[in-house]
Amino acid sequence: MIKIRLIKYDRSVIPACDVNTLQELKKLISETHNIKRIGGYKIGFTLALNHGLPSVVKTIRKFTDLPIIYDHQKAATDIPDWNQKFARVCKDAGVDAVTLFPLSGPATEETWIKACQNVGLGVIVGGEMTHPKFKRSEGGFIADDALKSLLQKVKELTFFAPGFVTQDGEITEAAKAAGKSWHAIVGRAIYEAKDIRKAAEEMTSQL
Repeated sequence: MIKIRLIKYDRSVIPACDVNTLQELKKLISETHNIKRIGGYKIGFTLALNHGLPSVVKTIRKFTDLPIIYDHQKAATDIPDWNQKFARVCKDAGVDAVTLFPLSGPATEETWIKACQNVGLGVIVGGEMTHPKFKRSEGGFIADDALKSLLQKVKELTFFAPGFVTQDGEITEAAKAAGKSWHAIVGRAIYEAKDIRKAAEEMTSQL
């Protein structure tokens, strides 16, 4: 399997396009796509379900060829039989990468990753969640050391996460601990800003 670099920068800001309408999406993309160190765009299930994944991708492609990451919100937790269908739908829609979650165990995770890679999709694997009572020590179901055991399997890590850059554009301690290769996923701090472009420029300037 040939390793494909998804984002051309070692560090970037990836706007999370958690808006409701295609008009809002157009405004977000048009005001940010040509800012240096905007690494790509993350779209979620609300836009995809409301407007159709191909239409969302087509709207973004009117402005830019930057990578589009589809986060289906906990994809890869279903039985392996669905992995090829999911991968093909995403590929046909025109996205460049997908976010998968290993909550159903390593066997399911591996088959979903391979199915997506086999059609040429980049894969981002989710880790620890910030939900209340997610980890066992907090009253949840997931073992506290599960994330650590997942990370030990990978030699080179690139992190994608919210919280690496604050709303005022400051790099956080989490980002410094993440190393040289990480991408800050930023939602409302950009798309709800009075001046979307200015907000994005302030964040990317701190990278």
